[in-house]
Amino acid sequence: MKKGDGNIPEGLQEKASENKPENVEIGQENSSDPQTGESISLLPLLSVNFIGTLGFSIVLPFLVFLVYRMGGNAFIYGLASSMYSAFQLIGAPILGRWSDIYGRKNILFLSQLGTLLSWIIFLGALFIPVVPLFKVDSNILGSFTFTLPLAIIFFARAFDGLTGGNISVANAYLADITAEKDRNRNFGKMSISSNLGFIVGPALAGILSVTQYGYAAPVLGAILISLIGTLLILFYIPENKQCSLEEPADSENTRKFFGYEIKECRTTMLETGETGKPAFREVLKLPNIPYMLVLYFLIFLGFNIFYTAFPLHAIAVLKWDIVQMGIYFTVLSALLIIVQGPVLSRASKRYSDASLIIFGSLMLGTNFLLLIPGNLFLTYLATLFFALGDGLMWPSFLSLLSKIAGRKYQGTVQGFASSFGSLASITGLILGGLLYEVLAGSAFLIAGLVIYAVFLLNFRLRLFEGEINN
Repeated sequence: MKKGDGNIPEGLQEKASENKPENVEIGQENSSDPQTGESISLLPLLSVNFIGTLGFSIVLPFLVFLVYRMGGNAFIYGLASSMYSAFQLIGAPILGRWSDIYGRKNILFLSQLGTLLSWIIFLGALFIPVVPLFKVDSNILGSFTFTLPLAIIFFARAFDGLTGGNISVANAYLADITAEKDRNRNFGKMSISSNLGFIVGPALAGILSVTQYGYAAPVLGAILISLIGTLLILFYIPENKQCSLEEPADSENTRKFFGYEIKECRTTMLETGETGKPAFREVLKLPNIPYMLVLYFLIFLGFNIFYTAFPLHAIAVLKWDIVQMGIYFTVLSALLIIVQGPVLSRASKRYSDASLIIFGSLMLGTNFLLLIPGNLFLTYLATLFFALGDGLMWPSFLSLLSKIAGRKYQGTVQGFASSFGSLASITGLILGGLLYEVLAGSAFLIAGLVIYAVFLLNFRLRLFEGEINN
């Protein structure tokens, strides 16, 4: 998911025509650091993003089956899914702030290492006896038995969330090394790398889950993938030279802990009088940032109602198994790559970020309504609307957010945005399970209405673009 001294930062005064990205081609993986002019390869960052998504998506098709097998129900599935977001709400702002002080690479490494350890813990849950801890029989929450392996899965997801600053730090890193005019294009590349992970992950899960090793095989795959991602960050991602915040008073201890020298930017900041780390109140004082954070929250809320409700819907109504679930997510991700590649490339030359966000949110809301009947044809038709909506809206939203927030506290703002996304994920994932228990397929109507509200609120983004360009 997703600076300054309270004024519009310098460098944001370019005209809209100058902000249009060029073709999104994965082969053109270099970017020029806007401050140093050096050519920086995006390929390692894109690879890490791909591997991170692959490690997550590989368990997506069978997690709901695993939760049911261990004694849970729809509510427990939503609650287990929300553990990552709940603890990311705590961890993401801290990691985003640290990335402004200690460098993006080091915090990316810390975050990826946490993901690796969390999957090892997750694997252990598969070999623990299903020992009941307590039982619940409720008209609202349904009937379920909370077992020891479920508790371990909850802990694994919580630990991954606490160290889960990958997305916000990666977005800040990308914004650091990308010129204003290339933001949309490079965020499009990041989205493509994510969706490539979503193509390979579910497909690989479908293949591995039918082997003699069962659910353990995809989890072992996630461990191996996370290990590769950790090594990539350690050896292939350079530290960017962006410097934003004053180092803390205990920097010597922190330096020893991380084993590297903190960037020497204290003198410059003291000379300019720009010291200290921004608190939440300060972030809210940045022009137009609060409005963007509200939109960030609502978008994630709609998405996460869908992410909980759809697997339950696929099992109960469509009668899908793990393989069919994997095929669906693979098709969806393939369509997203097409949209975020050639379609976004052409559209962004003609339309502004705000226009793409408005149109994309309309398409995305329509996708959720098509899921309500539970018809197979409409379900796959909905993937076209999902891909068109999300593929145009989300990279453009991230691009606009980075432009509005500016460069100085890029990591901090991205971290707070990630926290808003996490708060929405907690709400949406739990709410999605509860709504499906009560409303069945009509839960998608709630998700659709949330995104339609975003569609209406997005019209104000045209004013934000005007402020940037004036």
